[in-house]
Amino acid sequence: MVKRSLNVLKSNSFFLFGARGTGKSTLLKHYFVSDSVIWINLLDPEQEDRFSRRPQELAELIAAREKETTWVVIDEIQKVPKLLDVVHNAIEEYGVLFALTGSSARKLKSQSVNLLAGRAFVEHLFPLTHLELGQGFELESVLTYGSLPKLLSLESNIEKNAFLRAYALTYLKEEVWNEHLVRDLDPFRKFIEVAAQCNGEMINYSNIARDVGVSYKTVQEYFSILEETLLGYMLEPYHTSVRKRQRQAPKFYLFDTGVKRALDRTLTVPLLPQTSDYGNAFEHFIVIEMNRLSEYAKNDYRFYYLRTKDDVEIDLIIDRPGRPLALVEIKSAERIDKKHISAIKGLLGDFPGAEAMILSREKVSRIMEGVKIEPWRTGIAKLLS
Repeated sequence: MVKRSLNVLKSNSFFLFGARGTGKSTLLKHYFVSDSVIWINLLDPEQEDRFSRRPQELAELIAAREKETTWVVIDEIQKVPKLLDVVHNAIEEYGVLFALTGSSARKLKSQSVNLLAGRAFVEHLFPLTHLELGQGFELESVLTYGSLPKLLSLESNIEKNAFLRAYALTYLKEEVWNEHLVRDLDPFRKFIEVAAQCNGEMINYSNIARDVGVSYKTVQEYFSILEETLLGYMLEPYHTSVRKRQRQAPKFYLFDTGVKRALDRTLTVPLLPQTSDYGNAFEHFIVIEMNRLSEYAKNDYRFYYLRTKDDVEIDLIIDRPGRPLALVEIKSAERIDKKHISAIKGLLGDFPGAEAMILSREKVSRIMEGVKIEPWRTGIAKLLS
């Protein structure tokens, strides 16, 4: 098993959220190997039906094993949100600890269920990072197929393509349709392909609504579904004024490069260096990789992008408490020259004391006219340390 970077404290109950297939259950099986753990898998239709009919059965189960139970693990808690009331009472009455996994927070929020009022920490698990993969990390493979753990057991590209296509269909069926998140699956299916095609771009809700054939508000709701089922997240525009920040559109990034290619049906299209598709995939990878590593480090960094009124754009602005603001450009080039640094260099004067860096496929760190040029691995480590 790949050693995961997420360090969960065993002194407190916790929610573990992550998209399907990120390895939540596998991680917990290695965390909890004792007989004193009660396991409940709500992906099992029989168990889901059992606890949906009588949530109180969980309390009875714990009471019967009170002296020998220290932890209760419940997989996919959003399947039976009513169980959270029982969980709350069990924490208070028996002092038992809970590990609660979920691939969607939407159903929990929509039903205004008991989220344990701070009695459980919240953790997130993502696809594998380059640090977790170690010597097994291959950039070209991750750009093409992503880094969901299941891929490690697949040898051929045909198998990887088949897995990712099945993953996309499973998401639509089990996370969206079976959970009744949309009334009509066809426009959502069309939307999700368009959203994947627009990955990493500023969201134009009106254009997407026209392409999909739904209303502006429906598109906004669809993006909320993607966020709350953990399939992606918004990168907000940077501005020191929250009010002004809200006037610009966010960007949307899917949580995995391979899933993105499955959703926009480009899995069989080769990613060739020095092409725009390769550059976009490299930028996508760096943005989500930094988000994952920052979340694991719990450093409270916040990520934005910047686009000026003159259409000068910086890929990432990183607000780092106690450290200088970081301006980061992401370039897939193997050699950075003056044309690559012109945008970030021109904006440095507007951010006194900020650190300017370009993450690239260069091999050696150097500085060009005040801008740090870094191999992407080294740069990420310096930015997030």
